[in-house]
Amino acid sequence: MRRFGWLFLVGLLAVLLAACAPQEEVALELAPVSALPEEIRQAPVHIQEAYRFAVANPELLQQIPCYCGCGAVGHTSNYDCYIAGTNPDGSPQFDTHGFG
Repeated sequence: MRRFGWLFLVGLLAVLLAACAPQEEVALELAPVSALPEEIRQAPVHIQEAYRFAVANPELLQQIPCYCGCGAVGHTSNYDCYIAGTNPDGSPQFDTHGFG
């Protein structure tokens, strides 16, 4: 019984120390503001950042389903709320659905 108590205390101490350790900061990759059309550059900063994230991380957003009900307009992922397609030069065609 005493051995279990010690094991429990050591385990609890390990968890507490791990929680106090410095956390690794995650840097999100964002496309430059210059990659956005003027209409989106005039939007609030949080909307601009969402579009910048979509441009820089298409693989990630294509794996995340959208729950806003936009499936009826053909969206298959969260990415579709921001990017409608790709231009012949490889630049994104923006969808304004992400504004609202």
